[in-house]
Amino acid sequence: MRGMGNMQNMMKQMQKMQKKMAEAQEELASKEFEGTAGGGMVTIKMSGQKQVLDVIIKEEAVDPDDVEMLQDLVLAATNDALKKVDDETNQTMGQFTKGMNLPF
Repeated sequence: MRGMGNMQNMMKQMQKMQKKMAEAQEELASKEFEGTAGGGMVTIKMSGQKQVLDVIIKEEAVDPDDVEMLQDLVLAATNDALKKVDDETNQTMGQFTKGMNLPF
């Protein structure tokens, strides 16, 4: 039966790929991403698992008369960090899903 060898081969390839994917995910999770807004007035540090690690707000960004601006900066910096995590995740994991129609 020639078909059986092919099937086993395919299974081995899949296992190899799964291992590589798991390693890539671990590496992503351990990375740190930085999002900024207002020319560096607000910086958000985030893990590859989208966990906020640090919020850095420069003193000059704190204006008691304009709390809304500060909120916007924190929001923008957070979204910037999230986008960087997503971009890197898509780029890293995309190499595994190329040519395969797997929901990700």
